[in-house]
Amino acid sequence: MARKASGTEQLEVAMERLKKAKTAAELRAAQAIVLPLALGLSLEQTALAIGRSVGVTCRMRTRYDPAMGEEKKTTRSKRELRNRAKASLEQEARILDEVLSEAATGGVVIVPPLKPAVEARLGKSLALSTLYQMLARHGWRKLAPDKSHPQTDPAAREAWKKNFPSG
Repeated sequence: MARKASGTEQLEVAMERLKKAKTAAELRAAQAIVLPLALGLSLEQTALAIGRSVGVTCRMRTRYDPAMGEEKKTTRSKRELRNRAKASLEQEARILDEVLSEAATGGVVIVPPLKPAVEARLGKSLALSTLYQMLARHGWRKLAPDKSHPQTDPAAREAWKKNFPSG
């Protein structure tokens, strides 16, 4: 047997919000509270009645703010928006300015040797891919081609390019 719906303290306010609802979202949010409490409907039956999925209906019930008559809006900080960021964007920019001072004047950036210097300033270990993403976020991109194999023949490569059949 399913457990009883909670939120009896919100029932009176939700009943008033049913009468005063001006938008469909306000009406559904109030119905998500009232239907299980007043009529004893299950979550699935309530979802069917208000035309939303079970997950959305459950979320509407748990986030309902009686004072507002609608779902609570969750706010997220900048830090949370960047998931598991190692540093803020300002810290990343400052670290890259320190580490890449010679590269800014025309030098070539080689990322693997750069990793320990960034880790030392950051105070945390980071993956090589994280460093590549950090460089991309701050406008650094690959400008020089990769090193070529020492046994390659540049003339043979150009001849092959010229004679390659198109099609």
